[in-house]
Amino acid sequence: MILVTGASGQLGHALAKRLAARGATFTAVQRPDFDFEKAETVASCFENAKPSLVINAAAYTAVDKAETDQEAAKAGNHTGPLALAKLCEAADIPFIHVSTDYVFDGDKGAPYLESDPTSPTGVYGATKRDGEEAILATNAKAIILRTAWVYSAHGKNFARTMINAGRKMPILRVVADQRGTPTAAGDLADAILAIADKISATGWRPEYRGIFHATGGGETTWHGFATAIFEDAAKQGYQPPEVQPIATADWPTPTRRPPDSRLDGGKLTKVFGVTMPAWRQSLHDVVKDLLKPENTA
Repeated sequence: MILVTGASGQLGHALAKRLAARGATFTAVQRPDFDFEKAETVASCFENAKPSLVINAAAYTAVDKAETDQEAAKAGNHTGPLALAKLCEAADIPFIHVSTDYVFDGDKGAPYLESDPTSPTGVYGATKRDGEEAILATNAKAIILRTAWVYSAHGKNFARTMINAGRKMPILRVVADQRGTPTAAGDLADAILAIADKISATGWRPEYRGIFHATGGGETTWHGFATAIFEDAAKQGYQPPEVQPIATADWPTPTRRPPDSRLDGGKLTKVFGVTMPAWRQSLHDVVKDLLKPENTA
C-alpha cells in the first residue's frame, strides 16, 4: 500500500493517475481529511492506510503569502512533514518527501549540488529547508527530492497562468533574468515511482537515504519558458500574445526569487538510475492538455 499525500495538487494528482493506471494499491489523501495543520488527521490517515511507502506531495507552496502566514507555512513544510517522517520511522518504511530549489539563494552561478550549503531568502524556502533538516535528523528511511518550476495541466502553475493571461492580453511582460528548469509534474511523478520500483526491487539501501535533485533537463528563464509555451500553443491554433522580457526589478515581489536555481541531477542518476527528460521535450503534451476545453478555467 502506497500512501500519497497532497492528492489535489499537481504532483499528487499525477502520482494518483499513474498509480491507478498501474493497478497499484494506493491511497491518495488531501484536505480536509489530511491536513498538516491538524496533526490528528496525519496520524489518522497513516493508521487507516497502513502503508508500506509514503510519498509526501503535500506542502505549503504560497511563496509570497508565507511571509505573513508563517505558522501555516511551518506546519505545511516543516513540522507536518516531520510528524509524517516519524510515523514512517516507527513503521520502518521508506518516506519520499518533495522539497524545493528555494532552499538556495540562487547566487552560485552554476547548477546546485545536493551538498551545497542552503541559504533561503524567504519564509517559504526557510520552512522547506527546516523540514529537510528535521526529517534527516530522524532515523527514517527518508528520500528528499528537491524540484523546481513544477507545472501541469492540473492545478495552479505558470503554464496555466500564461495560457489564460494570453487569452486576455495582447502583450505579456515576463521576467527574463531568473534561470531554472521547468519540471512537468508527470515527469516528477514518473521519477518518484521509478525510485519506488528500485527500492522494491533491491530492498532499502543506505545510499538511498538523503537529498536528491529532480528537475527537468536543461535550463531556461521564465521568459524563455513562456515563449516556449506559446510556441507549442500556436501549433494547436492558439493565438499567442507578444512576450516581452523584463528584469526582476520590474516585477517586485514580497519574497526575493533565486536568480539562478538550476539543480544538478547527477546524483539521482547515479544512485537510482533515474534521469529526468529535457524540459522542452515534455512541454508539448502539457500545453496540448491545457488547451482542452475542460482545462481552460
